Amino acid sequence: MHPSSRDAASSVSPEEIARFSALADQWWDPTGPMRPLHAMNALRIDWACRHFPLRGRTTRRVRVLDIGCGAGLASEALAKTGHDVLGLDASADGISAARTHLETHPLPEGAGTLAYRVGSAEELVAETVRFDVVVALEIIEHVTDPEVFMSMLADLVEPGGVVIVSTMNRTLRSLAVGKIGAEYVLRLLPIGTHEWRKFLTPAELGRFARAANLRIQAIAGMTPSLSGWKESRDLSVNYIAAFRKG
Repeated sequence: MHPSSRDAASSVSPEEIARFSALADQWWDPTGPMRPLHAMNALRIDWACRHFPLRGRTTRRVRVLDIGCGAGLASEALAKTGHDVLGLDASADGISAARTHLETHPLPEGAGTLAYRVGSAEELVAETVRFDVVVALEIIEHVTDPEVFMSMLADLVEPGGVVIVSTMNRTLRSLAVGKIGAEYVLRLLPIGTHEWRKFLTPAELGRFARAANLRIQAIAGMTPSLSGWKESRDLSVNYIAAFRKG
């Protein structure tokens, strides 16, 4: 267990929540400030679902927690694949935008269920709520303590369940491409969206996972191309990893 106490500080950063809350009304605009997430969403959802436990069974749907869900971009996509999803975010504005979008764009027939909740990982851990899968997409680099956060993700998944994390590697290339290029040159993201020093290397993420009794199952790079984002072996900027508990 990390030496810092969960009771001493929340994983939620008020500054980060304020930053993303200000973007809530534009979250679903594919040409707006969240357009990189729109562009990579199909890849990350397809990759995540391929590593879910119980895939192919018809006895029960997979129960998924999408933590740090924002306005629900990944949550809706996961529910459309037939899973039962809870989207959780500490931003009330983000959850309001997620609920509004779901009301105006109902899930298709055959989809799973989708609910949203304002809250934090700490609150769910205290309630001893457990899921088959926990996904944390582009969120761990925004929390106050990524090691403690990874431990909480493990607490929120059932034994044998899967934790999916996507984030950005801390390399010179990610500084040039993911920070300076995306925010200052191409203006794909609002300035200040990321703090490069908080990016996590795969080795660091793996160490945090092992400390939380999570075993790595798969890891892949996510790389933009002319035809859209694709899976690759290049982990130098964006990557996604699957971990199994126990």
